[in-house]
Order: sequence, then C-alpha cells, then structure tokens
Amino acid sequence: MPTNPQVLPWIPPNTEDVEVLPVGKWWDAISAPTPVADRALELLGDRSGAVIQDDTYGKAYWLIGMDTSTARCWRMRQVRILTELADEGTLLGVPPASWGAEHRTYWRIPLGPDRYLTGTNHLVRALRQALDDVLGPAPDGRQLCYRCKLPTDEPIPVEVEDGRSAVGKVTYACPPHAPLYTRRQPRSLTSAAAAEHEERRR
Repeated sequence: MPTNPQVLPWIPPNTEDVEVLPVGKWWDAISAPTPVADRALELLGDRSGAVIQDDTYGKAYWLIGMDTSTARCWRMRQVRILTELADEGTLLGVPPASWGAEHRTYWRIPLGPDRYLTGTNHLVRALRQALDDVLGPAPDGRQLCYRCKLPTDEPIPVEVEDGRSAVGKVTYACPPHAPLYTRRQPRSLTSAAAAEHEERRR
C-alpha cells in the first residue's frame, strides 16, 4: 500500500472491519465470479484498477466511474453491474484499505494513487474474453437448468457428453445451481444395468 494515504482519491472510511457502503456515491462497481475474474485480471494486466475479493461468496468487484452509462447496458453471464437505482439503493461490502489476503474480504489489487477506478472499455473486453475462456461460448437462447428445470437467460454449460456425432449432449445450469453440479461418471452397460436393478429394489 502507498505510505501516504492522503494522496488517494478515495479511501474506505472504516479501518477496523468491512463496511457496507452505498454504490453510486463515490463509484459504481462490477462483479464477476472468481474464476472469471482470475482470467479477466490476466487479460487486463496493469490496466486494472483496485479490486475487492470476496471469498465468502466467490466474487471479485471492480470499481468504475459513475458516469459510465454504457456499463449499465452490458448483458454478460454472471457479471453484475452495481449502481444506484431510481427506487432503491445498492450496497457493497468494502474492507479496510489495509486488508490483504489474510481476510476473506480484502483488496486483491490494493487501492493506490494510480490504482483506483478501472476503465470500462478495457474491462468489458477482458470480461467477455474471460467468460468465453472459462465458461465456453454463450449458448444461443434460453436453456433449461438441469437442477430446477426452469429456463435461464444465463445458461452455463456444466457438462458436455461425448457422442458419435460432432456435437455431444450439453447439460446446462442456471447461475445459482452451476456450482452444485457434480460431473456424472460415464457408466458402462454393466454398471447401468446394475444401477437400474438397484433402483427397482428400493
């Protein structure tokens, strides 16, 4: 961290614990799941501003300028824009400026005079590429979640079964259920028959 915090354009007011602060007062924010954020940070390099990591919920948050209206039009899987709404406030848990990885919520990229807000032009390109790299290309249209059996506008492919055709069967999940998916082991005809027999005995 910089030795002179007075030169920072903004600094968290609480020095003892995470504080819930209103989005839209000093900055807006963009969140992404940690695996996507990992890849986006690789792509951004030194173009990333400060980043809050929340290991409790598995998300990372970039701070962006409040006048970036184009960010509100983004539609990307599992990426959320946190901004002040006309009829309700939005809050973000912000750790003390000195907190590092020894805490569950911390500054993954610390605040600094030259590390504050992230430019949205660079960020959107990095996030789109990261989503393709981590989650694969976005499916066309809505898909049914394997767990809740409801259509989702943000389908996440959680398994692609090998088939004799060029394209195997794809299993999708909605964002809340994707982390709960356990890859099914391929079964031989013998194991499938045994499983069916076991099911009949129940």
